[in-house]
Amino acid sequence: MIRLRAAWTRWVAFLGEREGAESLAIARMIAGVTLTHHLVAMWTSGSSDAMWVDIAHGGYRAVDLAWLPLPGGATPGAVHAVMAMTGVAAVLLALGFYTRVAAVVAWFGFARLCDLNWQCGGSSDELLTNGLFLLMLSGCGEAWSIDAMRRARTGQPLRDVPSWPRRLLVLQLVILYFTTALQKVSSSWIPLVGPMDALWYILQQPTWQKHDMRWLAPFFPVTQLATLVTWSFEMGAPLLLLAMWYRRTASRPGWLRARFNRLPLRNAYLGLGLALHLGIWASLEVGPFLGGILVLYAACLLPAEWRALATRISAWFSRRQARFARLPPPR
Repeated sequence: MIRLRAAWTRWVAFLGEREGAESLAIARMIAGVTLTHHLVAMWTSGSSDAMWVDIAHGGYRAVDLAWLPLPGGATPGAVHAVMAMTGVAAVLLALGFYTRVAAVVAWFGFARLCDLNWQCGGSSDELLTNGLFLLMLSGCGEAWSIDAMRRARTGQPLRDVPSWPRRLLVLQLVILYFTTALQKVSSSWIPLVGPMDALWYILQQPTWQKHDMRWLAPFFPVTQLATLVTWSFEMGAPLLLLAMWYRRTASRPGWLRARFNRLPLRNAYLGLGLALHLGIWASLEVGPFLGGILVLYAACLLPAEWRALATRISAWFSRRQARFARLPPPR
């Protein structure tokens, strides 16, 4: 009983930890910009009229209004109004202006729009929606935001925020990768079982392509290697969580912890993942998936690391400005 009580006390203390809001602020900016870009693309391309407008008003099928009862039904005007409201909220979220309200409206508006037509939803929409939900519950407006600037002008200090929303974003990234790997049970993915031709076929499917990929057809061994790397990367997602935990508890004994902390495993894993996602974004049409992933990636860096990076960038600009100031005026 004493051990159980001690474990519960440690768990409560872990959930009650607070930290700077910089990581969540970066995630907030990425989420706001991603959602704004996605809604603008949907509007200007006419995709929203086809997917979210009811068939009675010009859409391609009947939509479900259970979660979003629109006046007059899912007409183009009603759908556009919800999109505009959600888009304004996304911009305010990126700027950090009335952040909490903006996050709630952005999450609710986008989630309900996606629910109108389940046939047109995808993992990218759900990933972004989940990220917005956690940002809504976090203190992502406490740093690098208009709200924080307004409080600073009144002499209010920056406030730390609960750590658990950022940690849940990291956990979501690990679960996303690992469960995705577990679902890839075909011989096209698993090494030493089949031809590992999954990516070759994916890149040759016109429904996914951004560009004509027939030039890649002769490079089948390269796509086999990419398939192996992708599957192994996703299966290794729990190692990211382990590496971050070992980094947090570096003072504890253990040879495995020492080995993990001796190598930059977290940065290497995130760097490889970023390269893979940039390749997917450049070659395939996957909606706002890259932005949704980057929201989770932003949470993988500690607030102190984002502050240090901001300091280095600021120092670099200061040096550049000083260098230009010393240049002789043009004749």
